[in-house]
Amino acid sequence: MEGGRFIVSTSPHIRDPITTRRIMCHVIVALAPVTVYAVVIHGIHAFYVLVSSIAGAMLGELAMQRGRGLPVTLDDCSALLTGLLLALTLPPQLHWWIALVAGLVATVLGKQIFGGLGHNLFNPALVGRAVAFVSWAGYMNAGYVKTAAIGIANTATHKAIVKAVDVASGASPLAAMKIVYDPASSPIGPGGVPHGIQASSYYKPLFLANPWGCLGEVSALLLILGGIYLLAVRVIGWRIPVIYVGTVAVLTSFTGRDPLFYTLAGGLLIGAIFMATDYTTSPLADKGKILYALGLGLVTWLLRFWSNNPEGVMFAILFMNGLVPIIDRYILPRTYGTVKKPRGGETS
Repeated sequence: MEGGRFIVSTSPHIRDPITTRRIMCHVIVALAPVTVYAVVIHGIHAFYVLVSSIAGAMLGELAMQRGRGLPVTLDDCSALLTGLLLALTLPPQLHWWIALVAGLVATVLGKQIFGGLGHNLFNPALVGRAVAFVSWAGYMNAGYVKTAAIGIANTATHKAIVKAVDVASGASPLAAMKIVYDPASSPIGPGGVPHGIQASSYYKPLFLANPWGCLGEVSALLLILGGIYLLAVRVIGWRIPVIYVGTVAVLTSFTGRDPLFYTLAGGLLIGAIFMATDYTTSPLADKGKILYALGLGLVTWLLRFWSNNPEGVMFAILFMNGLVPIIDRYILPRTYGTVKKPRGGETS
């Protein structure tokens, strides 16, 4: 009742004051520290990637909405967030035009072609990255930085790791460690990676200042703090990120590898906290979220250890996104006001 009059409308009748714009802004705030830190570590090239990716995402959104005769909704910040997330999954020295095209693909093919915000089946940012990954693999691999840009990671251990990464011709510690565990796959033959490189040698750089991977991998600490912030403001729940990361860690330990290294390395944290939790592409029910997170962990583990891709997070999330409609169909939240049927088959 408002102003002495009854307001008649369709459900939902109980509404939360939080808006789409507010949710997107919370996520952008959570990503701000790692974004700034990425530019500090990687320099002007990282800034070009960020600007190009965001510009591409917003241009794609604008073009599709204008072309379809729909209201332009750039002010809800969803396209901005898509471009930002995409940029954080890209190499710091990637050509700006590839980031621009990836941004266009993210909002045009990953979002608007399905009907816009709330209708997309796959995470738009990862759709953009996947297209760039398969279309310009050479440019993507050549866009990584293999040397430290700041002193915090420039230690003797770090220098030894850099040699291992260079020998592996890989983009990240995951690539180097894959060859450490399987020297026969080294591009220069068995024994090509220096001995004595342990997963524990990576802990400090990965946690504080990782100069090797994508923009969003520069600091596990900042990603975790961003996740805590989103939990505190209730933008995300704990189930998907915690169970996803926990599943990868447990399965990794069963494989005889270092679970902490494989948690900190690569895109696991940014994927688990900021992408797997996307409202549209994750299940509705709590039980569905648990199954979804377990599936994410299993697929990531399989791809990391039994495929040519040492990362696996991007394809794991996209694969499980495709299964979300099935999960939602068979694992639904209990309808308000209903009770479970007793074993005898009678309702109470």
